[in-house]
Amino acid sequence: MAAPCLMGTEGLVSDELKQMGAENVCAENGRVFFEGNENILARANINSRFSERILIVLDRFKALTFTELFDKVKIINWSDFIGSADTFPVKGYSLNSALHSVPDCQKIIKKAVVESLKEDYGISWFEESGPIHQIQFSIIKNDVTVMLDTSGAGLHKRGYRPEANAAPIRETLAAAMCSLSKLRHYHTFYDPFCGSGTILIEGAMLANNIAPGINRNFAVDRWGFISENVWKEERARCHEIIKTDTDFIAFGSDTDKNSVELTLANAKRIKADKFIRLSVADIRDFNPSSEKGTLVTNPPYRERMLDVKESEKLYKIMGSKFERKKAGAMELFLPMKNLKSVSEEKPIKSENFITV
Repeated sequence: MAAPCLMGTEGLVSDELKQMGAENVCAENGRVFFEGNENILARANINSRFSERILIVLDRFKALTFTELFDKVKIINWSDFIGSADTFPVKGYSLNSALHSVPDCQKIIKKAVVESLKEDYGISWFEESGPIHQIQFSIIKNDVTVMLDTSGAGLHKRGYRPEANAAPIRETLAAAMCSLSKLRHYHTFYDPFCGSGTILIEGAMLANNIAPGINRNFAVDRWGFISENVWKEERARCHEIIKTDTDFIAFGSDTDKNSVELTLANAKRIKADKFIRLSVADIRDFNPSSEKGTLVTNPPYRERMLDVKESEKLYKIMGSKFERKKAGAMELFLPMKNLKSVSEEKPIKSENFITV
């Protein structure tokens, strides 16, 4: 299997897959390969906080011509996964390869799959009216990987955020920031720019070991490929490992009342609202209620919501408000691009920031 992920989070994905029991875990740029049985496939979909989706790797080979690509795709046992009425679209990408035309690669792979299924099912026309089996391919330096997407909607779509405010942070990135901050179940957590609550919710889920995909379904559910018992086992496992006696509390605030209300609604959907305390407040009024805490935030910045001068004012306020009172008392994690985008010539530098 393969787990595509945001660049820079490969280590986090590798570690969580190993903790799930995956074998032969191997990280590459932007994705992690691993092996396991049906339980691991289901477990990875339900539990992975940092992966974008979970793919079954059908084959890996080198191809320099369209003939090679066609022949090697055709010999894959597609009928092991795709039924005669199933839908099987193709998408992918090509980097630094002889086969650089993505549309042509899509057509060749589609044709090869059709020819393979024709031979196995003895029919010449495929209605493609059944469940979607998304075929994905990557071609990097002429090395081809052919995969099936088992997730469907990206794993960052946890299901708790049907609506978001302007420029929301991706759930997988928010989870990565929380993990890199070494957030624990006994911490007090802060986000004074909470927006629609993604960082607060991901932090609460991480600290209390709530599986991000516990309330959603996946494309592979409709394939009949994994037995219902496997899904029941894995979802039961998720509920068993949730921490129920933690001291974790997350404080969130925003100047926009609608954002605060949206955060509460989103937190309720994933049953994390009991860990979260919210208020409508300006960063100028930020006053931590605990001596020690972890602060993870995604503040407004130039490309996102503010112009340069407004961003500079905001970061000066942050520098004064996020003062380290004593060693280890307050750690701040935020996307590095936020700091850089304030001023291309003079990036913000402050002893008050520990940045990732």
